[in-house]
Amino acid sequence: MRESSNPVMRGVVRDNQSGYAGFGAGMAGAGAAVNQYGQATDPYTQPAPPATRQLTIDDVVTKTAITLGVLTLAAVATYFAISSRATEAAQAALATPLMLVGAIAGLVLVLVASFGRKQDNPAIVLAYAAFEGLFVGAISFVFANWAVAGDTSAGALIGQAVLGTFGVFFGMLFVYKVGAIRVTPRFTRMLFAGMIGVLVLMLGNLVIGLFTGEAGVLRDGGPIAIIFSLVCIALAAFSFLLDFDAADRLIRAGAPDRAAWGVALGLTVTLVWLYVEILRLLTYFNSD
Repeated sequence: MRESSNPVMRGVVRDNQSGYAGFGAGMAGAGAAVNQYGQATDPYTQPAPPATRQLTIDDVVTKTAITLGVLTLAAVATYFAISSRATEAAQAALATPLMLVGAIAGLVLVLVASFGRKQDNPAIVLAYAAFEGLFVGAISFVFANWAVAGDTSAGALIGQAVLGTFGVFFGMLFVYKVGAIRVTPRFTRMLFAGMIGVLVLMLGNLVIGLFTGEAGVLRDGGPIAIIFSLVCIALAAFSFLLDFDAADRLIRAGAPDRAAWGVALGLTVTLVWLYVEILRLLTYFNSD
């Protein structure tokens, strides 16, 4: 079983020859076991290692629901904390630091989980969900209240973004289940290359914006910005196929149930990216 090309899921899906963190690997040298006197012993009389329950689809659904629940609670609390401020200046003074703290802390935790091979650590996954909730709540308030026309309902805009996000999610789940698009090595390479390209463009646009004080051509709401958001939405949607495939292969490989936290992390990262891009696109169509 090859390793996933999804950066967040990489390390959750391990090589089939070594199992998942040793799961499925035999006891090396069991046939040559000896006791303290150098006498051969029967390996089958040795104490058995503690049993580990295998991963199921219910584990994936449960852990993902818990992770999204923590993120949602943090996002709702953040949104109403900002909206409770009396003036727009006070709202901005709270929204900006919460958005930055949430984004930076969330990114750091994802990097720690990805490069530290700790995707199955529930503390890291839930901490990511909490910090990302700060980011989602703050950016939702900014987009829905300040980046749109005055007659547009913030609740309606956010509701449309949420419905669109889960609509895409379940649509791609259906596509995966019926096998309309197969997750092949070539597909994953092309998708990963597309994500790298988009990330480079985002960073370039951010640097230009810092020097010019403007949003940049990729985020100014013009035709190029709309096309760029549509490309990001498409890449996020196709990324779900990698997450579904990783979960499927983990279940077939008999990975331990704690691997569900890694799947939950990968799905949550993709869902947040998709939601923000859909919300951003909706603000383009509802701005002055």
